[in-house]
Amino acid sequence: MNSRPVPVAVEGLPDWGRCAVMGVVNVTPDSFSDGGHWFDPTAAVKRGVDLVADGADLVDVGGESTRPGAFRVDEAEELRRVLPVVRGLAAEGVLVSVDTMRAGVARRAVEAGAVLVNDVSGGLADPAMMPSVAACGVPFVLMHWRGFSHDMDSRAGYGDVVTEVVAELRDRVDAAVAAGIPAKRLVIDPGLGFAKEARHDLALVAGLPALRALGRPVLVAGSRKRFLGHALTDARGNRSPARDRDAATAALSAIAAHQGAWAVRVHEASATADAVRVAHALAQGREAAARRTDR
Repeated sequence: MNSRPVPVAVEGLPDWGRCAVMGVVNVTPDSFSDGGHWFDPTAAVKRGVDLVADGADLVDVGGESTRPGAFRVDEAEELRRVLPVVRGLAAEGVLVSVDTMRAGVARRAVEAGAVLVNDVSGGLADPAMMPSVAACGVPFVLMHWRGFSHDMDSRAGYGDVVTEVVAELRDRVDAAVAAGIPAKRLVIDPGLGFAKEARHDLALVAGLPALRALGRPVLVAGSRKRFLGHALTDARGNRSPARDRDAATAALSAIAAHQGAWAVRVHEASATADAVRVAHALAQGREAAARRTDR
């Protein structure tokens, strides 16, 4: 009997038994698809609660845009944006992830109630990040990264993108373990849209089994990204705008869930929550049918 790829559980987080849904709250004025919508802390907390009501299992809060071409804000401003939202969501019983490249922000967010640190630089932007996460004792998401957003598109050179991303993520996993973070608390993310062209992103989605072979849970964060716009180009060459890509995001989520992703990170939770649950139900149905055949 062919068994389905079951997501690897993450120590320190619930085992949902299926692909989890991570909702996004961007507390920024300039994120690529929803910048400014949740910049007010009260609105951001409400947004996070609404995402959970729509089916998100946890909520990722970020105070610094990582869209292509974006420049960084300083740490004080990032803290000002993030901490009230993390604190407010934790008070509402929401499982909160903090999306940051700074050790200081990660530590303060964990103190405010965050249960996961999601670093798009994979610990490369701040040498203190991995030791700080190790000391905090929370799970850590390592994304594939080749440089800051203002010039990352110039770094999108690959011979074999899947092989190279897997190798670079393996190095990051080794570095995290050496810094004191237990392997069971590590999640990897292929970094869709970061120093990658649309063809690279599609190859990485198709190559998810090679990423899973690293033995760590995989987070797929493709919501509304450019490669989906490329895939949805119409006959006149017009690409769908970011906010019109939620149906495509749900389709991507179903594919990722089918391939054993631990979680998908999305801007709108409802359709994706349905998609991952349908993928899970179909997988269970296939297993039941295979068991009957084996009797």
